This record gives sequence, C-alpha cells and structure tokens, in this order.
Amino acid sequence: MVRINWTIQARNDLKNIADYISKDSAVYARRQVLKIRNRTKTLKSLPRIGKIVPETEKTSIRELIEGNYRIIYKIISQNRIDILTIHHTARDLTPNFSIFYVIGMFSFSSSF
Repeated sequence: MVRINWTIQARNDLKNIADYISKDSAVYARRQVLKIRNRTKTLKSLPRIGKIVPETEKTSIRELIEGNYRIIYKIISQNRIDILTIHHTARDLTPNFSIFYVIGMFSFSSSF
C-alpha cells in the first residue's frame, strides 16, 4: 500500500483553510478539512486517480479536486505519495507552485 506524506506546505495550507473558514463556522471548517483529508486516502489504492496538473505537465505531479480545492500531489515511488499543496481553485497556481517546486522549497513531514 502507498504511504501518504504531507509536506509542511500542504499542512500549512490545510491549517490556513481551516482558519479562514472557521471565521464563519468552526463546524464547516472541520468538515472541509476532513473532506480533504479523506479524499487523499483514495490515493493509497489508486495513486494515479488524479489528473496531471496542467501547469507542470509532469506525469508524476497530479491533482484531486475536493470542493473548491485542488489537492496537488507527487508520485514519488510505488510506495510513496507526497501531498504538495492544497490550493483554492479560484486562485492562480502558477506563480506560487512553479517557483516552490522548482527550487525545492517543499519540506517533508510525517504522515497525516
């Protein structure tokens, strides 16, 4: 089975999403975070289920959509997937994602 690792960036993104939504509703903030986390669990058995991220065109970098969020991940090996970032669909990914990924600013943390 595939191990899912969350980068520090992805963990921070999830926390920021929760903080933002909780300004209106702590209940909905928790629900959204759980939906995102649960959505990534499908990667354990179906790592290639996501579509290739068009901004990168790299087959190892893919995304799942959960509500208004893009869950961007990288297939590292047959046994490991790294969640790179959680990004709102209304925002442009290109300025942030390409720079962070190319210069290797994603730091990795333990499984969620």
